[in-house]
Amino acid sequence: MKPFFSTLRARQLNGYVCQTCTRQLRRKPQRRSYASTSSRTPEIFDVVCVGGGPAGLSLLAALRANPITSTLKIALIESQSLTPTRTFSPSPDSFSNRCSSLTPSSVRFLSDIGAWKFVRGERVQGYGQMRVWDGVSGAAVHFDAFGGAEKEKRDEGGVVAYMNENVNLTAALLRRVEELGGVEILDGERVEDITLGREAEEGDLSQWPVVKLSGGRELAARLLVGADGANSPVRGFAGIESTGWDYGRVGLVATLCMEGEGEAEGRVKTAYQRFLPTGPVACLPLPGKFSTLVWSTTPELAAKLKSLSPRDFVGMVNAAFRLGVVDLKYLHTLEGGQEEEAAWREDHVGFDGSKIPQRVVGVQDGSIASFPLKLRHADTYIGERVALVGDAAHTTHPLAGQGLNAGQGDVESLARTIEYAVAHGMDIGVRMSLEQYMAERYVKNHVLLGVVDKLHKLYSVESGPLVGLRSLGLGAVDALEPVKAFFMRQAAGTGKIL
Repeated sequence: MKPFFSTLRARQLNGYVCQTCTRQLRRKPQRRSYASTSSRTPEIFDVVCVGGGPAGLSLLAALRANPITSTLKIALIESQSLTPTRTFSPSPDSFSNRCSSLTPSSVRFLSDIGAWKFVRGERVQGYGQMRVWDGVSGAAVHFDAFGGAEKEKRDEGGVVAYMNENVNLTAALLRRVEELGGVEILDGERVEDITLGREAEEGDLSQWPVVKLSGGRELAARLLVGADGANSPVRGFAGIESTGWDYGRVGLVATLCMEGEGEAEGRVKTAYQRFLPTGPVACLPLPGKFSTLVWSTTPELAAKLKSLSPRDFVGMVNAAFRLGVVDLKYLHTLEGGQEEEAAWREDHVGFDGSKIPQRVVGVQDGSIASFPLKLRHADTYIGERVALVGDAAHTTHPLAGQGLNAGQGDVESLARTIEYAVAHGMDIGVRMSLEQYMAERYVKNHVLLGVVDKLHKLYSVESGPLVGLRSLGLGAVDALEPVKAFFMRQAAGTGKIL
């Protein structure tokens, strides 16, 4: 073993790069800032993570919870104050409009690192059924987590995913990180610059990233992790390009109040999604009588919806799940009165009330908002002493609800890669030590992004033979229980095949 690891160490020190990564990095030259002119001696850390969202906090909790990596010196940099997250104390009668679906696989990982116990369970809602249909043709498919293998439905509890507020998860992860200790948290600190270090009495830091903060401190990182979002400064420092495009769509979100008192607490509910030519509209269950809306549409139509009175907005949401595409187009042209017009049209349209969401009766004040939808994929997730996770590495359309789960998968893989490096006496920051993370996650995420992108484009077509073909496809999937069970396992993050 000794000769092998001696050779490995020599390759690390000489900047050994596998052929795959060399090909990726040759696409664009790296644009790093070089030697700092500051006379300040940087503080040395094993891991510096930029970004205090779910991805960054999950990684730090995973590293601190693992005995093998718990001795690493770690720092977290977050530009926003984390005080509101620490003091998260929500009202039971209101929910954040930024929610995500967490797969059972993600929940298991969060449980393994000790964070899930801090999530407020009364604000989490599982759903085990999904009703998806084509707004043009009416073709539909019903996914049921209780279908398929008996053993699997017992193992997963009949839940395909859990709806949870992002702030609920972030607050839980922060509590876990602070419970574990050993992480220097620098919140309210902006990253002013990232440069390469220089030779000093402490050692040769000329290949180490040095993060300069707005408060004046400088941190040298053996491994710099970018969990800092789609416009990642860490990715920019490493010279890693990203490819993709804007969809010309926005995601309109809101917290809805549903008809009646809602289903019994703890009961597994149903998620609904209808594909419209402008984008899918989804009604996803929250506890009690609440649901969260995610409506992908054009910026112009989103602006129109946001300008409506609460009553007319509610009328438009109900219409989006009940009326035809022509009716919706007309409703969008009205200056007001959508609620009355939609009600009149519903009286003249036949639809199966058992296959659509309960009627929306209200919208939470201040919860209507929108954000642009983009597809981005970094050319690589790793550089010399740099790793990217979550939105810094990839962003996708929300129609499959897998964005946050993909980030959790990144974190789990990177934490395992760092663990292996530490256990085998390797330098955790060099490219060779990070190759396993790249191998595990890049292709998997690339496939996910591609599938979601094709689905978006497929259902954006309003007429022509493609409408008939996609309707046949939905009908075929709905008729084949093993195929539906496969898709449910993929959505749940299990990835098992019968």
